[in-house]
Parts: sequence; C-alpha cells; structure tokens
Amino acid sequence: MPAPQPLAAFCPWIATEPQARLYLRPVGLLPAAARVEAPVLPLAGGRFAFALVEVIVRGRGRIERAVAPLSEVMGWGRERGAAVVDAIDRRLAALTRPRPPFAGVAAGGPAIMGIVNVTPDSFSDGGDFFDPAHAIAHGQALLDAGAEILDVGGESTRPGATPVAPEEEEARILPVIRHFAAAGAAVSVDTRHARVMAAALAAGARVVNDISGLAGDPGSLAVVADAAAPVVLMHMQGDPRTMQKNPTYEDAALDVFDWLEARVEACVAAGVPRDRIAVDPGVGFGKTLEHNMHILRHTALYHGLGCAVLIGVSRKGFIATLSRGEPAKERVPGSLAIGLECWSQGAQILRVHDVAETYQARALWDALHPAG
Repeated sequence: MPAPQPLAAFCPWIATEPQARLYLRPVGLLPAAARVEAPVLPLAGGRFAFALVEVIVRGRGRIERAVAPLSEVMGWGRERGAAVVDAIDRRLAALTRPRPPFAGVAAGGPAIMGIVNVTPDSFSDGGDFFDPAHAIAHGQALLDAGAEILDVGGESTRPGATPVAPEEEEARILPVIRHFAAAGAAVSVDTRHARVMAAALAAGARVVNDISGLAGDPGSLAVVADAAAPVVLMHMQGDPRTMQKNPTYEDAALDVFDWLEARVEACVAAGVPRDRIAVDPGVGFGKTLEHNMHILRHTALYHGLGCAVLIGVSRKGFIATLSRGEPAKERVPGSLAIGLECWSQGAQILRVHDVAETYQARALWDALHPAG
C-alpha cells in the first residue's frame, strides 16, 4: 500500500481526461464505534469504518494512486472541479450505504455459504456427493455445522471442465434443492444456464449464483428479474475451458471492478435492485496467482459497487502454490487465513467447503471484532 501523501499535486489531469475513472478503496479500517478526531464513515453499514482511503485514478494508459484522509480527499476533489466531487460523492455513497439482509441472511454476519457439489468431477471433492442422497446428507451436515446458505451446483467449473447439458444439471441438483427448500433452508443454485435457474427457483431455491454474472446465457437476466430473486454476480475472464490460458489485465482489481459495475448496472436497469445483488470478484477464474493476490488485497474496493461482497477462495489452487503443494482437502488453513482477511475488509459472505472450521474461526474473529 502506498505511503500516505499530500494530494495537492496528485493527478492534475483528472479534470481534463474524458476517460478518467476514479476509485476509492478504504484502508486502515476501524471499529464502527471508534471515536477519532478525523472524519470517519461507516463501511457498508457494518462493523467497520474508515477515515483513510486510497484514491485511484485511471486514464488512458496510466494509473495513479495516493492514500489520504477523507478530509483531504474532499478538498482535493473540490480543487479538481465539480465532476470530480460528484465522482467522489458517488463512490462514498456506495461505500457507506447499509446492506440489507441477503436472501434473508443478515449482511453484517458475516455469513457462511456452504458448498454442495452434486458433480463427479469438481476439483475439491469430485464425486464425493454425486449421489443425491449423499449430497443431501452432506448439505445437512453443513447446515448443522453453521452454514447460513447452501450453494448447490451440478456443473464443475474447475479449469478445463467440460460443460454439462442443462437437463443433466437439473437432474443432479433439483432433488437436493427441493429437499432443503422444503426444510426451510436458504438455498442458492450455482449455475450459468437460464433454464436451470428457472427450474431451481421453481423448486425453492432463493438465490442464483452465476459465475458468468448473468452474461453467459441471454435469458438469465430476465429469469432473475421476473422471479425477484437475489443474485450473485461473479467475474470470470473466458470460460472454464479457456480461463487459465494466459489471462491478461491492465490492472486486475480495477478491471474486475469495472466489469462488475457494468453487470450491476445492467441488472438494475432490468429491474433487479442493488439490494438483491452480491458481487464476487471470482478469485481463480481467469486469474494468475498475482492477479488473485492483487484482487484479494483490494477486497474493500468492491464495496464501492454498493452491493454485498461475496468471496470464494476455499481450497483453491493458489493456496497450495503459495504453500507446499497440498491437495485440495488439505488447504483448509490457507482457506481460513484468506477468508478471515476478507472479513476484516468487510466482506459479507464467504463461500466455503469446510463449514465447521470456518464457523469456529468466525467465532474467534467475532470476539476480536465485535459488532455494534
């Protein structure tokens, strides 16, 4: 993170660069009840607040960054003109607006989303729960361990995975969704196909979790809007077959932010309100190790989209790359380390395989960061 510096000489070209974009990333988060002399704003209406931001400005072929107190940022904006002040005001409004419950789960939790892969070939537990009875038993174990949401998927999206026909996907997941919906559980369907979304919602799923951000199937946005369903919009560069073949970004954190912002605006325009949207930067989906780390360090940036933030890092390959090459089921400690850091940047939902371990870690994290 850049060292704090005066803004007087920072980015003089922002007012004259038509394509300039401004971003604000809260840094040095404080307890929401902290009493300090500097101006402090709440982060997403949750347990954290911020008095310091990283100001990032991107124009054609250049990106500049500076860290400063909020009071200095506002003064700098006034010196740069009304358009810059408006951009700062919009970002701050999105960063500070309280997040309502998502799919009936309090946004300030933070919440644990447990993963139920009804697939023969998922990277982390391929085949373990392919039989619906096994998937139901596993989902119940996750609920008993403390999951607030169950995310049920029938298509592996690991790098290089072969697509699954929608009818096969439905056959895998619908019995599981019906079972848990009938029991009153909050169920999310992990799919990128409009037909499967519609069938899952009709079977009782409350949430659509789409790795393509409702951009992969032309009918998906209408399905979500018509059902008034909450949705998770995830970023992915390419598709599972191609996403790890030389993914490229100018700046991974900002490029993902821009893409998600466009998808959020498309949803809002189609009648899906911001309160029913969560965003997921898609760690591991079309990203290198360096891209993943850059995005995770910038988790707080994504609150600037005005939506709940969901992070999925559980058992992912970069954990082993940074450690000792452990197989997927031995990556729990690394998953927890990243997850706790994302919660400390205000993320509202963590998507995990290992619910019991995450629940225990959250209990300790809660004690260190009490709400209210």
